[in-house]
Amino acid sequence: MRTVTMEKKFIIAVDGYSSCGKSTFAKAIARELNYFYIDSGAMYRAVTLYCMRKGYIGKGFLNMNDILADIRDIHISFIYNPDILEFETYLNSENVEEEIRGIEVSAHVSRISQIEEVRAKMVELQRQIGVLKGIVMDGRDIGTVVFPDADIKIFMTASVDIRAKRRFDELRSKNIDVEFEEIQSNIIARDIADENRDISPLRRAEDAIVLDNSRMSVPEQMEWIREIIDKKRNESRT
Repeated sequence: MRTVTMEKKFIIAVDGYSSCGKSTFAKAIARELNYFYIDSGAMYRAVTLYCMRKGYIGKGFLNMNDILADIRDIHISFIYNPDILEFETYLNSENVEEEIRGIEVSAHVSRISQIEEVRAKMVELQRQIGVLKGIVMDGRDIGTVVFPDADIKIFMTASVDIRAKRRFDELRSKNIDVEFEEIQSNIIARDIADENRDISPLRRAEDAIVLDNSRMSVPEQMEWIREIIDKKRNESRT
C-alpha cells in the first residue's frame, strides 16, 4: 500500500508599513501555495467605511458611542472572484473592495483601528479564519498579536518616497485624482499613528524576517520567500 504524505500547511504572517506592497506580496504567496489570502487591513478599512457612511467619523470628530453601539452590526467577509482570481472584501454582503481603497478611507482608518473593541472583533475573526492554517495574512500586528505562533513571519518596509509613489500610481491607475504630496503626508501620518497607538502598535516580531523591498521587484521578492518556505518545509519534515 502506498503511503501518501500530506504537505504541512503554514500560517504566514506579513506585517509592515502601509503601502510597502504587503498585499501584492501576500497575494502572490497565497496564489503560488494555493493558500487562502486575508488582507486584515481591508477589514479595518471596511469598518471605517461603515462609520463614514453612518456619519460616525469625519475630519476632527469621532463618535465613539455610536461606533460601539453598532459594532455587532458590522459583518465582514471575503469572497473569491474567479474573474480576477482574487478575494474581495464584503461589508454586510456588499462588495466594497474598490471603495475602501480611496484616500478618504485611508485618512480615517488609523483612528478606527485604534479602538480596542474594533480590534478585538477583527482579531477574533482573523483567528477563526486561521484555524485550519494554509493562509497568508497581512497587516500591522499579525505576527505579534493575531498569530504570535505563525510558522513564518515577514516584516516589510520601504522608504516613504517609494511607498508614496506606489500608492500614487495605484490610485491614478484607478482614475482617482490625488496629489503626490497628499499621499506622502498621509503615509507619514499613518506611520506615526501605527507606531504609537496604545493598542497593538506596529512593531517587528522578534522572530520576524525583515524584507526591505525598496529596490525589489515582485518576482525578486517571490524568489526570496521561496527559499524561506522551502527551508521551513524541510525543518517540518525532520
